[in-house]
Amino acid sequence: MDVSGPRSLREVVVAPGGGAAPVAGLLDALRDALAGSGPALLPLPADPAAADRLRAAARVEEPVDAGTALVLATSGSTGEAKAVELAGAALTASARATAARLGGHGRWLLALPLEHVAAWQVLVRSAVAGTEPVVVPPGDPEALAAGVAALHDGGERGRQYASLVPTQLARALEVPAAAAALAHLDAVLLGGAAAPAPLLARAAGAGVRVVRTYGSTETSGGCVYDGVALDGVDVALDDDGRVLLTGPVLATGYRGRPDLTAETFVQRGGRRWYATSDLGAVDAEGRLSVLGRLDDVLVTGGRKVAPLAVERVLAGLPGVADALVVGVPDPEWGQRVVALVVPGAGGAPSLEEVRAAVREELGAASAPRDVLAVEAVPVRGIGKPDRRAAADLAARLLGT
Repeated sequence: MDVSGPRSLREVVVAPGGGAAPVAGLLDALRDALAGSGPALLPLPADPAAADRLRAAARVEEPVDAGTALVLATSGSTGEAKAVELAGAALTASARATAARLGGHGRWLLALPLEHVAAWQVLVRSAVAGTEPVVVPPGDPEALAAGVAALHDGGERGRQYASLVPTQLARALEVPAAAAALAHLDAVLLGGAAAPAPLLARAAGAGVRVVRTYGSTETSGGCVYDGVALDGVDVALDDDGRVLLTGPVLATGYRGRPDLTAETFVQRGGRRWYATSDLGAVDAEGRLSVLGRLDDVLVTGGRKVAPLAVERVLAGLPGVADALVVGVPDPEWGQRVVALVVPGAGGAPSLEEVRAAVREELGAASAPRDVLAVEAVPVRGIGKPDRRAAADLAARLLGT
């Protein structure tokens, strides 16, 4: 077949949660897109206004490059709709590297909304493996048990996997049947947001094999597992500590935005790298730790504070079920470090206890000046922390 010329875009509306019938059709269309025998796919949300914004960003009237298989929306931290072009070669490279890391191809549970790259990677891995995913509603932890049971259809048991976000895992662990079902899987990929240490401990106690993933739409999904890059992927830091990623999984760029593509995908040492918006550290063994987004870094009294690092300390304290650290404008300090804490059993720790723990681990500048008890921390999308809403909430609670 001749796949050398430009290709068209096929719009596919993906309602939240999807369903078995539409996913089966999408999988067929995706196989054709990956092979180059069918049009590239543009998933659209069911909301007409949101779909129109993505159509505009994706320039649907223009053809795509021959290798493009998927065009996915991302807004990052700016809220501006961007259309990421992903080549079939990049998507399949990611799927094959994931199989190599996990111990082989297998059958997947699809429990993520199809607006996100992690859900599409479940479909890509299924297409590459020649398997069919089992679809369950994203917000229903009780459905996970039936979904895992359906992965084994009576034939010889192959490898079985799921991909979840931390919020889903936390809710599943509260349902005994769901927790037991997840423990039967060979791996549960966990991404989309930082996973609190207590959640990982609960999962381990329940026998769930969690693999923490890091990546983005621009890297065809997760490309660093438990801090270690997938085969073919490399990690580096620039002079500011920004995480850089390279390898065959990188996106082609942003559709219709050569300026943004050139700014985000940079040349370094003769290779093309994706410059993330994240601050990171790499240890002597090459293991990556993500310290938070660069634009989330707080400056208090002239000192930089990484909220995620503070949150990791808080997560290890008794009485903290969840925590989110934000900055609130302060006339003296510039930004005041504030912790929103969801109390656990026995109540939240005191301000003095929090400050002492953080000061010992990270230094005095990182120690929160206020600890505010809340019922839940604000989140957006599939469970990512909504730091803007959290900062607004903290300011209201403090009366500033």
